[in-house]
Amino acid sequence: MRPATKRRFKRWFGLGLFGFALIVLLSNRWVINSTNAYLYTSWSLLPENEVGLVMGTSPYRSDGKSSAEFYGRVRAAADLYQLGKVKRLIVSGANPDSSYNEPRAMLRELVRLGVPEKDVIMDFAGFRTLDSITRAQAVFGLKRFTIVTTRYHAWRALFLARKMNLDVAAYAAPIDVTGDLGRRNPWREIFARTLAVLEVLFQGAVPDVTDDQRQIKLDTDAERT
Repeated sequence: MRPATKRRFKRWFGLGLFGFALIVLLSNRWVINSTNAYLYTSWSLLPENEVGLVMGTSPYRSDGKSSAEFYGRVRAAADLYQLGKVKRLIVSGANPDSSYNEPRAMLRELVRLGVPEKDVIMDFAGFRTLDSITRAQAVFGLKRFTIVTTRYHAWRALFLARKMNLDVAAYAAPIDVTGDLGRRNPWREIFARTLAVLEVLFQGAVPDVTDDQRQIKLDTDAERT
């Protein structure tokens, strides 16, 4: 490669890298700043809603140990139910095959924590945050609900929901006994927020309603008024 060509390549590569970093930074600030007012870390301040949407994650970490995030989200959902902050729960997660089923794992743990099974609905097609949020509206007929997840994830879920004009709040679930609310920002989540911005700007939110739950509606007080 000629020296002049190499210099041009380095210059354009540097500009491209700077532009990408700027897009990631600005999209993350937009997602967080536009949703922070709807994120609650104290259940006492959280507004009451008919339904809580519990965002799925694996019960196990990559090393095979129990996931603090999974149990933190489920315990938080059970607490909100028992405190009267929500009356019913949708557990939304992935169920790609017979060996992996996030919603059923969440249901079992909620029942163990004292939540009646009749008040828990499983959504088996929540493969992504976008799917879970859009299906809450398109499949379950909700316009108002509470999102239950860890703090770093709640901003993105709120962003997608608010851009769909849904009246939502989120509760940041403690993820371990020290009360950590998920303040860390995993690299995957940082880039996922950028993708969420791009999806909102260029694609819109298209729910997955291909399974047999497409006709299910929740007969909530909010929907009757």
